[in-house]
Amino acid sequence: MTSEIHDALVVGAGPAGIAAAITLQRAGKSVLVVDKAEFPRDKFCGDGLTTLALRLLDDLGLDRSTVASWAPVRDVVVHSPNDNQVVFPLPEGPGSYGAVARRVDLDMALVDLARSVGVDIRDGHACTDLQTAGDAMAASVDELGEQRARYVIAADGMWSPIRKMVGAATPGYLGEWHAFRQYFKDVGPNAATNLHVWFEPDLLPGYAWSFPLADGRANVGFGILRGGPVAVRDMKTVWPDLLARPHIQAVLGPDAQAESPHRAWPIPARIDTIKLVHGRTLFVGDAAAATDPMTGEGIGQALLTGINAAEAIIAGGSPADVGSAYANETRTELVADHKMAVALSKVLAKPATAEVAVRIAGATGWTRRNFARWLFEDYPRAALLTPKRWRRDLFTSPGAYQTTSHT
Repeated sequence: MTSEIHDALVVGAGPAGIAAAITLQRAGKSVLVVDKAEFPRDKFCGDGLTTLALRLLDDLGLDRSTVASWAPVRDVVVHSPNDNQVVFPLPEGPGSYGAVARRVDLDMALVDLARSVGVDIRDGHACTDLQTAGDAMAASVDELGEQRARYVIAADGMWSPIRKMVGAATPGYLGEWHAFRQYFKDVGPNAATNLHVWFEPDLLPGYAWSFPLADGRANVGFGILRGGPVAVRDMKTVWPDLLARPHIQAVLGPDAQAESPHRAWPIPARIDTIKLVHGRTLFVGDAAAATDPMTGEGIGQALLTGINAAEAIIAGGSPADVGSAYANETRTELVADHKMAVALSKVLAKPATAEVAVRIAGATGWTRRNFARWLFEDYPRAALLTPKRWRRDLFTSPGAYQTTSHT
């Protein structure tokens, strides 16, 4: 048994956990990170990075040149149900507003960054039990024995084992969305440079995508609403048909080849109803079901919840104060946007209304530019409905990575 009591034990070394750990370490707090996986490890994901995610990664100090597959996004091409194409340009600068990076590369770079600033990360060590021990939490960790911490930050995914250990899990929970992706090489120039979204009539309110990666590669996939027109069990069957559609083939190009097996995963998106705190345990990232319910984007939300949890611990106070500070800040920043995204998903659920929505968004140069910024979380989705989040540069903030310090 360890005699040291850490300020925080972080379970999970993905973006949420690492963002929390770096924030705590830089504030002079004692933090230990454990993860059952050994890094580098892959994480099934669409790999897209919104402006929100990029700004937070930049603030954490991530050097994007350390992420081998990093590819900037300049234009977003949206294909309506009738395959009318609208190009939504992201701002030209200053800074970056969109990118794509394989999670195996991104997550490893974040782990390396955390270690470089002094965070103690023990990958390959699972947390197998968690109990309250007076004014601390006692965790059993494989090969490390008992580890005590004043707070536990659970960044251990949608089916968080920590949730089960503390009795805060929802039995039978399967997530709100399900996604399916495959990596392709030798894609055509359109897929290699632009981010594509297809609102296919039979997938709505889901969509298909092609996200560009470095070296002529792309992350290609589709996501569906659980209980929607396509059953999760049928996704593998739908996939060849989707890839064979002429308008999708035209973007991927004649030489595109799958370079890895396809993968599927569930997406949790219920930040508005899930329990974020249990005593001295704070749930972040997928363990907080913080994914955007319209796009399935979760990296920006994961980083944000991890930072919020760390800042609540740094601010101090009683466990109730810390828990309330974290939950209140996270709900203030995410719940209104979540509800707006849910409402808009209903608009996109029918081909006719989805077609109208794409036409309206692409009506003018102004609407196209601002829709791209809205879609990429350049500012809060429900900003106009939440005046407390207004600031002078809300709609004109520069992108991330403006300086050369992080290349």
